[in-house]
Amino acid sequence: MKPFTYERARTPAEAAAAVARQPNAKFIAGGTNLLDLMKLEIEAPAHLVDVNDLKLDAIEATRDGDLRIGALATNTKLASDARVRRDYGVLSRAIVAGASGQLRNKATTAGNLLQRTRCPYFYDPNQPCNKRRPGSGCGAIGGYSRQLAVIGVSDTCIATYPGDMAVAMRVLDATVETVRPDGTTRTIPIADFHKLPGDTPHIDTTLERGELITAVTLPPPIGGRHIYHKVRDRASYAYALVSVAAVIQPGGTGRVAIGGIAHKPWRRENAEAALPQGAKATAALLLAGATPTRDNEFKVPLVERTLGAVLAEARTA
Repeated sequence: MKPFTYERARTPAEAAAAVARQPNAKFIAGGTNLLDLMKLEIEAPAHLVDVNDLKLDAIEATRDGDLRIGALATNTKLASDARVRRDYGVLSRAIVAGASGQLRNKATTAGNLLQRTRCPYFYDPNQPCNKRRPGSGCGAIGGYSRQLAVIGVSDTCIATYPGDMAVAMRVLDATVETVRPDGTTRTIPIADFHKLPGDTPHIDTTLERGELITAVTLPPPIGGRHIYHKVRDRASYAYALVSVAAVIQPGGTGRVAIGGIAHKPWRRENAEAALPQGAKATAALLLAGATPTRDNEFKVPLVERTLGAVLAEARTA
């Protein structure tokens, strides 16, 4: 563990300014990902800004019929909220599918969105990793890649985004609210929040330096059948090989997003037009241009089969 300084922020703008002002500073809330990375010396922040006192944990309906989720609302609080379970069931199911009860009690909404890849090369400081140390190379390319991405990859990185919650938020068209160090705010569609690796795989999101997430807003409920299927190597406490978040309407139309296959939750709206035709046609459009490795080529048919299971469940009332 490297030495670091620490402070508690009193307002969101103050927290953002503190991180922007200090070289190599980080926000900390639940710490369920950051502290692990610090122990492994993958992350070595010189300064931590604690945001737990900012009172950003409310879950409130807006006048427009949206549901606004505070950045510090824990995963447990969000998944168990009666409105989320009733109107945004895919989100509740996705959260419960992730991690353990203990971690969900600490992990926050914003922290969940910001969690970093679980690529084994990222977690091993003895291996080259452009995400951990830009320019060092990617050990996963040509290495062991069973759990890694099959689409949206680049010559510098084939890591996956590991979370469940964001996959459901992507299918729900959530928006991320932030505050910048100068006190100004902005709203980022979830579709634009996470980045593909390109030539800068160490940059996971479109957040600017010091920009703090304050809330995530879900648009008004869209009805339909909400389903989340997660395929993993063991029944609990494991990241998805493939996950499918779906909202299916009567007649078979709907929305679908895929986890476990890309550097961000994967959704192609043009593929959703094929949902009434079935899983094969939809998966073909979702995965057009996929470049799997020999280790993870099984994910391509697995997406189709998992989507097929989701559509079959949607047909049963």
